[in-house]
Amino acid sequence: MSGHSKWSTIKHKKGAADAKRGKIFTKIIKEITVAARNGGGDPGGNPRLRSAILAAKAENMPKDNIDRAVKKGTGELPGVAYEEATFEGYGPGGVAVLVAILSDNRNRTVAEIRHLFSKNAGNLGETGCVSWMFAKKGLIVFEKDKMDEEKLMSVALDAGAEDVRETEKELEVVCEPGVFENVKKQLEQAQLKPLLAEVTMVPQSTIRLAGKEAQQMLRLMESLEDSDDVQHVYANFDIPDSEMEQLGA
Repeated sequence: MSGHSKWSTIKHKKGAADAKRGKIFTKIIKEITVAARNGGGDPGGNPRLRSAILAAKAENMPKDNIDRAVKKGTGELPGVAYEEATFEGYGPGGVAVLVAILSDNRNRTVAEIRHLFSKNAGNLGETGCVSWMFAKKGLIVFEKDKMDEEKLMSVALDAGAEDVRETEKELEVVCEPGVFENVKKQLEQAQLKPLLAEVTMVPQSTIRLAGKEAQQMLRLMESLEDSDDVQHVYANFDIPDSEMEQLGA
């Protein structure tokens, strides 16, 4: 599995720093607004909106904030028009990177993303240069040493998951996005609590990094994710758990 899932779980374990909570709220509010604009304000009939609201609740976002974001998307309240786009490029060691953005000023965002790539030993590429390496999947991650692997595999596959993969310290359930919510629900009902659950972009293959390139790659990830216009960053790096935790500390 990609370093992205490792990176996400390490950030999750550390918890969101108070200084970044406002930034997290801003990104989720943008996602709720765009989801409501594109698919309507009823989460029951809008899976993207439903996922965004669940993410908001997981971050303890106040209900009023969620409701306002939905109404801005449906036009009941005035709001900013955001453009969706995905940028593609290469990080240190030739790592493939996808950057999903929501922006009210595309030119500003392109300039910023290009600068962040070049500043961190990477380069922005042409559309289509790396997106073919990724597939949209549901990913549910569990800590290996706290899990009954046979039970996890049985419940996950019965619920419609396509695979259960093992890494150094984790077990990863992979499924199609359409069955993600059901698989997650069935696992939770079986008292199998995930460390991380998200619909993400999973790479076909990974590139192993260590030392200076690993440090540069994680700096690139942090710099991109810290941008107000960036919603998600996906990459196919693979860094050993011990080094990842040390670098992410």
